[in-house]
Amino acid sequence: MAGKLDKLKRKTNSDKSSLWWMYLPALLLISFFIVYPFLDGIRISLTNWNGFSQSYKFIGLDNYKRMLQDPNTWLVLRNTLLYGVGSTIFQNVIGLLYALLLNQSIRMKAVARTIIYLPVIISPLIMGYIWYFFFAYQGGAFNDVLVWLGFERMNLLGNPDANIWIIVMVNTFQFVGVAMIIYLAGLQSISAEYYEAANIDGASRFQQFKNITLPLLMPSVTINMVINIIGGLKLFDVIISLTNGGPGMASQSMSTYMYNLYFSRQDAGYAATQGVLMMLVILIISFSALVYFRSKEVEA
Repeated sequence: MAGKLDKLKRKTNSDKSSLWWMYLPALLLISFFIVYPFLDGIRISLTNWNGFSQSYKFIGLDNYKRMLQDPNTWLVLRNTLLYGVGSTIFQNVIGLLYALLLNQSIRMKAVARTIIYLPVIISPLIMGYIWYFFFAYQGGAFNDVLVWLGFERMNLLGNPDANIWIIVMVNTFQFVGVAMIIYLAGLQSISAEYYEAANIDGASRFQQFKNITLPLLMPSVTINMVINIIGGLKLFDVIISLTNGGPGMASQSMSTYMYNLYFSRQDAGYAATQGVLMMLVILIISFSALVYFRSKEVEA
């Protein structure tokens, strides 16, 4: 009997060892494409490298001191938070409304799902240019309609108070389909028995949503929140094609500011410093959101 138990333990340990070997390819890819570039970025942030020259020197924490004193740092950080939080709120609210509607027995819902999800497959850069030709001051469809109706043109992309929200709107429009699909999957996994019992007890539609749908949908909320926050905080393509960060620095995000520092100003060391800050901001906010929404999940 003891011999059989020892053999079973050895087999279990062998299976666990084999399982770890299966993790190795993924760990190597993560190390090569994420861990190593991040560590190398920290190294570069401690130098005055211009991004092209083979000669540079280590300057310690000078770039980090400069970053804290740079007013542009706080401007792009504010914009980045607006893009991340704004896109996340709109994508989740609109995506959930779409999912609730398309989870009903209505005609043409398969076509509606396809149309809502279709923008996801378009490159964000191309999507930005599509909307640029809609909002452009000269030749934009929106302003052409305004002139036709007898109004003056509006330079929305050149208005710092408007262009940030246009970028949020375009990003929301493009990726709301992802949130919708995840919420639909969550809604369809909820047993109809809960709603039948609630109907017997006389619960209203709102009470059913508050006490049944939303608590059991929290895993989908968690996934959507984390994905949307990460995507919004690293927004780049849409900003480049719509405003190129302008006017001035008004609509720059941390990613576009880092890009301009590296390629336009040839200040790779300082760009890497901004990259480290961006990584920390995304990590802290996304991890905090993950922990918070995980704590709200309930078992069915």
